[in-house]
Amino acid sequence: MTNSSHTGRRSERLALAAAGVSVVLWASAFVSIRSAGDAYSPGALALGRLLSGTVVLGVLMAVRREGLPPRAAWRGTALSGLLWFGLYMVVLNWGEQQVDAGTAAMVVNIGPILIALLGARFLGERLPPRLVAGMGVSFAGAVAVGLSMSGEGGADVLGVALCLLAAVTYAAGVVAQKPALAHGSALQVTFFGCLVGTAVCLPFSGQLVADAAGAPLPATLNMVYLGVFPTALAFTTWAYALARTTAGRMGATTYVVPTLVVLMSWLLLDEVPAWLTLVGGALCLAGVAVSRSRPRRRTDRTEPVGVSVPVAPEPEGAGGTC
Repeated sequence: MTNSSHTGRRSERLALAAAGVSVVLWASAFVSIRSAGDAYSPGALALGRLLSGTVVLGVLMAVRREGLPPRAAWRGTALSGLLWFGLYMVVLNWGEQQVDAGTAAMVVNIGPILIALLGARFLGERLPPRLVAGMGVSFAGAVAVGLSMSGEGGADVLGVALCLLAAVTYAAGVVAQKPALAHGSALQVTFFGCLVGTAVCLPFSGQLVADAAGAPLPATLNMVYLGVFPTALAFTTWAYALARTTAGRMGATTYVVPTLVVLMSWLLLDEVPAWLTLVGGALCLAGVAVSRSRPRRRTDRTEPVGVSVPVAPEPEGAGGTC
């Protein structure tokens, strides 16, 4: 194995670990939103979450002494902040109050498919057959999870439209963020994106103050948790991983989230999943595994029996193998 190959595989493992941190924290966010969402309106919850995240990211920026990202990163950072940090969080909170959790999960999980399509259109990314097949399997699993969680009559036109808008803003935000990461660091792009999202949500300041005055302490703590971990930490690790792989493959990774939500709800909320939920979760995991797999390279060559193949001596001073 050459040094460059070893370095590439190490970078890929670190990116996968970073993506794993993001999906675990985003899955935990669903549990926290259930508590905070009962006491805070959609806009107030989004603003409180973003304010907490901005403070933590700002401290990290000061400690690391990172300034403004290069000018080439401004456009993508601003777009991702507007679409993903700002509009997405408000619209998703609002949509989940209009429809049941299962319907919301099914509609929002169109996002990874949109990321792959937008990445191919605007970033020139390829759509390998394994990625397409894996996303198809995962989406089928997400539909199964959604159907198993759907309540009676929980979907209305407004709620479905809001969840669809959330999926579109999420996908567009990810695709906009990808080029910015070629110029700015993960921390820079995440901090300034979070700052833009906070500015977008400032009109909800009055609601946040009013809701906080009457909210129970656990709901407020869950809002702060959402800002510190699923926002500040998870979005930074996501940006780190996104800078090292394609938007399509990163989007497919988020199909792990429904499975983790089911498991966390089972462990923390004593919500025993139905058999269809478990089957759907298994399909989500299988699809992600397929989408991130790579075809094996053919290295074996058939050589005539009894014929020796001369090997050129390695030049003096050459190396780089391990």
